[in-house]
Amino acid sequence: MARGWAPGPVSEAVGRGGLAQGDALRATVDEARAAARGMGGELRIGFQGTVDDYLSRAIARFGDRHPDVGIDIVEIPLSDPFGPLRRQEVDCAVVLLPVAEDDLVLGPVFSRQPQTLAVSVRHPFAARDSLSAEELADCRLIGIDGGAPEYWRRAQAPGLTPGGLPVPAGPSVNTLQEGLSLTAANRGAMLLCKSTADYHGRRDSVTFVPVQGLADSELGLIRHRLRPSAQAEAFALAVGETAAGTAA
Repeated sequence: MARGWAPGPVSEAVGRGGLAQGDALRATVDEARAAARGMGGELRIGFQGTVDDYLSRAIARFGDRHPDVGIDIVEIPLSDPFGPLRRQEVDCAVVLLPVAEDDLVLGPVFSRQPQTLAVSVRHPFAARDSLSAEELADCRLIGIDGGAPEYWRRAQAPGLTPGGLPVPAGPSVNTLQEGLSLTAANRGAMLLCKSTADYHGRRDSVTFVPVQGLADSELGLIRHRLRPSAQAEAFALAVGETAAGTAA
């Protein structure tokens, strides 16, 4: 089960459902902003997949509020969602859920997206307007290789349909580009969220079919439990405010 954001100014203002309401929240937000003013330094933000409009707005919000903080955006390999944070290559990371790691804490959860199935234009599903989750049993699902925990890899490429039918395993990949290349070659199919599908939708060799009956894909902001960062806390506040639609 995902853990909440560790105690601090931001943790009291931001939660899985976004921001709480009322005077206490506004006071907490004001305190966090005051504590973060003039902090300087650098914020290294890791991300998986693509930086969508939502994340871009959160980064812009943080940058406007803290122009003295250098921002570095670092792409995280699909196959290693938690490694860069543990190796101190980034200060926080935006990753696909679920997150159930004892040494990592989960902050704002956002960008809830329906699932699509990426298939070759030569695949029988390519002509479909939508699929049911049970029909995943009729295709080889491309999995994720590398050091990600088993529960996380299974969430991205389940071995069973919701009704319990086995889903044939296809090849495993380390990056999204590898997965899309194998999909284009009709070596398997790959589950991707709608925003990622929209970003890659211009490909002539791959099509993206909505899947009904699967849990939506979600992203979360994580940081290391034992290495607090004022910059990461302030960015979590920006992410949570963007999720809640509050004013900067």
